[in-house]
Amino acid sequence: MELMDLQFLFRYLHVLSGVMWIGLLWYFNFVQIPTMPSIPDELKPAIGKHIAPEALFWFRWAAASTLLFGLALAGHLGYLMDALKLGMGGGSVHITMIGIGMWFGIIMAFNVWFVIWPNQKIALGMVDADADAKAAAARKAMLFSRTNTLLSIPMLYCMLYVGHG
Repeated sequence: MELMDLQFLFRYLHVLSGVMWIGLLWYFNFVQIPTMPSIPDELKPAIGKHIAPEALFWFRWAAASTLLFGLALAGHLGYLMDALKLGMGGGSVHITMIGIGMWFGIIMAFNVWFVIWPNQKIALGMVDADADAKAAAARKAMLFSRTNTLLSIPMLYCMLYVGHG
């Protein structure tokens, strides 16, 4: 595979994964969470037992693959370390902006795997817990998901700035 083909493949898979990740993030925060209180109690198990676990599967793996392909692309193009250092030591404004976007993405992926997902497992009853623990876990998962939603806005700005700023 030629170098340009590899660059395109990494970029394409990074964007494709990112669309899925941010799309699901925004679905959870703009559709599912606000709609849950108005769903009749007898229908809520369908969401908690079928829809949410499936959506969370794709959500967390989209987060992982977005991060992996983004880091692979930056490594392949030779600016990974400069971006992670936010361009300190001679990088351009483009490298600094991509680095800021990368750090937002890293933080968001960390939140998905190490805060949101473990708490969602408790909230959805995949892990045994009492009602108070489930409620606390659901709230923590929601707050970190909202944090990721807010971080996604400047993250997307930084990523788009590189090619269009």
